[in-house]
Amino acid sequence: MNLFSVEGKTVVVTGGSRGIGKMIATGFVEAGATVYISSRKAPEVEKTAAELGCVAVPADLSTGAGVDTLFEAVSGAETKVDVLVNNAGATWGAPLEEYPEHAFDKLWGINVKGVFYLTTRFLPLLRAAAAPDDPARVINIGSIDGLRVPGIENYAYSAAKAGVHMLTRHLAHQLATESITVNAIAPGPFDSKMMAFALDDPGIRSSIAANVPLGRIGRPEDMAGTAIYLASRAGSYLTGAVIPVDGGSSTR
Repeated sequence: MNLFSVEGKTVVVTGGSRGIGKMIATGFVEAGATVYISSRKAPEVEKTAAELGCVAVPADLSTGAGVDTLFEAVSGAETKVDVLVNNAGATWGAPLEEYPEHAFDKLWGINVKGVFYLTTRFLPLLRAAAAPDDPARVINIGSIDGLRVPGIENYAYSAAKAGVHMLTRHLAHQLATESITVNAIAPGPFDSKMMAFALDDPGIRSSIAANVPLGRIGRPEDMAGTAIYLASRAGSYLTGAVIPVDGGSSTR
């Protein structure tokens, strides 16, 4: 049964106070990992950390200072990081001819640049954990909106998430010789702040679920299970992959 074990591993989850990040953090905590979660909002991340039994680090990862804050907090307590989950992100929707330029700047900065610079900042701790038979892991959270054209006008978001997927492949190629794997999860519809505008409405929720081939919205264990697989011995030979966790939505 240790094929899927992550017990004793040190895990950092950005955007871990709610939504998909909280689902992943919960899974790792329950599986016996030491977990650090970060978020911009201190009260929110501290509340979630107290609830889960993990460590809160308030940090705005869209800035270099925020990246340094998270790294220094973790490196001050740990000698290595086994798993880095880059989940922090943002979305923006607006009609085509009204779509603001600053939306592209914001989403590129958080969803793509943030992933790149946080990963490079954490390389010393990832390298300290890396071994040929048990690589260090980077897990980036993309989106099925980066795999297929979404039904809503979120131009900067879909473009940025496609960027996350290619960045994942590029980093995987670069870091493979150092025994660090880099993979991405591309979620479909899950209960999160980004999807609340739709899923909080029972009628729209039912419609979205009906359009998922498996007929339902994603559950926390669907997301946590995929992340744990990627972080465990079972996923040690996988790198550069983008895994849709979407009930088959991206096949349409």
